[in-house]
This record gives sequence, C-alpha cells and structure tokens, in this order.
Amino acid sequence: MSKYLTIFKVSLAQEFAYKTNFIMWRVRNVLQVFLIFFLWDAVFSEPGTTLFGYDRTSILTYVFGLLIVRGLVLSVKSYEVAGDIGRGDLSNYLTKPLSYFKYWLTRDISSKTLNVVFAIGETIFLYLILKPPFYLQTNPVLLVSFLVTLIIAMLIYFILIFILGSISFWAPELAWGVGWLFITIIIQFMSGAMFPLDVFPQAIQDILRLTPFPYLIFFPIQVYLGQISISVIIKGILVSGIWLVVLWFIFNSVWKRGLRVYQSHGK
Repeated sequence: MSKYLTIFKVSLAQEFAYKTNFIMWRVRNVLQVFLIFFLWDAVFSEPGTTLFGYDRTSILTYVFGLLIVRGLVLSVKSYEVAGDIGRGDLSNYLTKPLSYFKYWLTRDISSKTLNVVFAIGETIFLYLILKPPFYLQTNPVLLVSFLVTLIIAMLIYFILIFILGSISFWAPELAWGVGWLFITIIIQFMSGAMFPLDVFPQAIQDILRLTPFPYLIFFPIQVYLGQISISVIIKGILVSGIWLVVLWFIFNSVWKRGLRVYQSHGK
C-alpha cells in the first residue's frame, strides 16, 4: 500500500510540473461550461419554460454539474498507456514489483483529486458571477445513489481507456488517433458531456442506454437531479454494473493476448 501512496504523491506533484497543460485543460472546461450555460439560459429565458423534462433550474444545475462530474470521470492519466506500449516502456513496469493496472489507477485517482478540487472552486466562482438558480439535492437515497453511479462511471471509463490503449500492442501508430476519436467525439456526445441526452428522440435514447456511455456523465447527473424514479435508478446501476464486469473481462482478454505479442526492441 505504501508504494501506491508514494505513486499518488509523486503523480500529484507531476501535475504541477506541467502547469500550462493543466491550466489549459481547466480553462477549456470552464469555457465549455460558459458556452453551454448561455445556450441553455437563452433557451429557458422565458419564465415557466419546460423542455425535455427540464426547467431552468434543473438544466442550469446540469450544466454546473458537468464541471464536477467531468472532473471526476473524464480526468485520467491512463491515456498514456498506449504510449508506454508503443515505445516499449511497458517493460520497465512489468519487471517491477507492482501492478501496472493499479499503478495507473493510482495515478488516475491523483489526477481526479486535483481536478475535482479545482472543479469545485471553478463552480463556486462561476456561480458567484452568473448567479443561476441551482438545485441542491437533499434526499440521502439519491445522494448515495449518485455516489455509487460516479464510482461505477470512473471505473468504466478507466477500463475503456485501458482497452483503447491496448490497441498499441498490434497497431501503435493507430492508438493515438483512435483514442482521440473516442474521447473527443464519442464520449463528448454519447455520454451527455455536451448536452442532456433527453434531446435525442426516444428511440435513440433507448439504444444509448444499452451502451456504457450514458452512465459516464448523463446518468449520474440525472440521479442527482432526481429526474428519474428509484426503479429506473436501480435498473441503471445494474446495467452499468454489468457493463463494468463485461468490460473488465474484455480488458483481461485483450491485455493477455497483447502481452503475448508485445515486443520492446532496445528496451
């Protein structure tokens, strides 16, 4: 345990070693929230407006919730796994008395800790500037459910990134492009990180709920807002939990096959 605590501390220190990258990441997130905020604020400018099951308070709470939920779920360092494999640096870890999987999980937790602290500060800052109506959830059952959905979402995303990184075992030159496509397009639009998935027709929503993506951002925020019933929450947790198990088995299979073909010339 002590070695992973050391990794956590070192990883946290490294975040501050690349201050410009970190600041740009945070600025980008804040600007995205600004754009989404003013878009929905304009749509719900008329008092009493209700659209897609949201009123002005709930939709603007959704927008602010994006800062914190994205900071917890989408802030990862494990996207560097593909580079480790492609460059042959994976060998340096395989020969050490630690789990490569736990190593990156620890680094991700470090990154999430820092990002969520800043996300809370940014949320308070934006709230004081914009002064939007905000929905504060007080139902303990929904708050606990929200926490459970967040934990599942973080694990799902972590495993997905590892699976994508494993592409480098067979095609190192494609791993970066596939990862970029996945994170910037699929995740942003299919997880609800840009807008609530309620805007899609019901048929598309039903299809999306069968994938792991809505359970990364959209579902946790819906739970917090109390937009869905307890029965739907339980069903959603079960489906996301099943996806977590399925992806874990996929990862294990892909990882073992990848290690069989792994080569690290000159390492």
